[in-house]
Amino acid sequence: MHAMSTTKRINMDHAATTYLDPEVLGIMLPWFTENYGNASSVYAEGRTARQAVEDAREQVRAALGAKALQEIYFTSGGTESDNWAIKGFADANQRKGNHIITTNVEHHAVLHTCQYLEKKGFEVTYLPVDHEGRVSAQQVADAITDRTILVSILFANNEIGSINPIAEIGKVCRERKVVFHTDAVQAVGSVPIDVEAMNIDMLSLSAHKFNGPKGVGALYVRKGIRLENLIHGGAQERGHRGSTYNTPGIVGLGAAIQRATQDIPAKSARLAALRDQLINRITGEIDHVIVNGHRTERLPNNVNVCFRFIEGESLLLNLDMLGISASSGSACTSGSLDPSHVLLAIGLPHEIAHGSLRLSLGVESTQEDVDRVMEVLPGIVRKLRDLSPLYADYLQQKNA
Repeated sequence: MHAMSTTKRINMDHAATTYLDPEVLGIMLPWFTENYGNASSVYAEGRTARQAVEDAREQVRAALGAKALQEIYFTSGGTESDNWAIKGFADANQRKGNHIITTNVEHHAVLHTCQYLEKKGFEVTYLPVDHEGRVSAQQVADAITDRTILVSILFANNEIGSINPIAEIGKVCRERKVVFHTDAVQAVGSVPIDVEAMNIDMLSLSAHKFNGPKGVGALYVRKGIRLENLIHGGAQERGHRGSTYNTPGIVGLGAAIQRATQDIPAKSARLAALRDQLINRITGEIDHVIVNGHRTERLPNNVNVCFRFIEGESLLLNLDMLGISASSGSACTSGSLDPSHVLLAIGLPHEIAHGSLRLSLGVESTQEDVDRVMEVLPGIVRKLRDLSPLYADYLQQKNA
């Protein structure tokens, strides 16, 4: 039997999920036990729970800069919010047109939903991104036709961290009277968001990305936008989403988003300094590295690099054995051996895309964590390259 290592494990995969803030957990606990009433019931316990749900709705509204409480709907997470925004809008508005615009680097919750709608007769334009993983407002403007009803473009890429020019894209959509949805699952709590100032009509978010509970999210829908129901079977959420309220989860979402959106500039500056240090040290201490994503217009906590001549999976397993959790792409595709669709979309060949590493920081990340990663990473890369026939070929050609 191997003894478990007592070394403190380091989480470098906050983009996949975050720990539940103990203060948020403390706020949630009474709603599991003494205040367990059904928020749809009319008696006192139900009314108490319903008030907690509405208080959380106000916390989400305030965090996003939305005008009205009625614009916030609670869901089971980012994936449901994306599905509801896109399918629900397409179903309710197909008489107006059947054309949807998105990008080729969206999260699969958006891509697969759009592919599903294509089977139902909708036309989808997948805008190509530049080599830094971004689209421009001009690309969106050029793609809009008189049949376009919806544009769905992610706020910040979950793999390479690049942030899109959301306010400009929103302005184009507003001028052309096309509804604009953004998947902001990675962005909420990391960058300031104001749905009014940014001309956002619908926005998806998920609590577990900003130290809230798993299994709960929200969808912002600007007043006046019609969506067909995705989930039928009850009068909850003003008749738009049947299902008993997950009161503890919703309370946790509200508490977490309030904390996450306080003082974003200071938190972002701290993480961006660690991020830049990691990028600079990786590129300075290891050869044949490609940095993916925009260097400045990127999430403050995201580092994504490719190491030539090695496999990302071997890299992750070696880091894991040394107590470091990291990722080679998004968590939702980590069971797949195909290279990331995002890395292929920014122009990387398969063999280089396979050698990707995503390190994502969080509220508890420290200078010591960065130092520990850099203590072990160069050695792991060296070891894997020594085993790599691709690297041997490269050296042979170089020395020929």
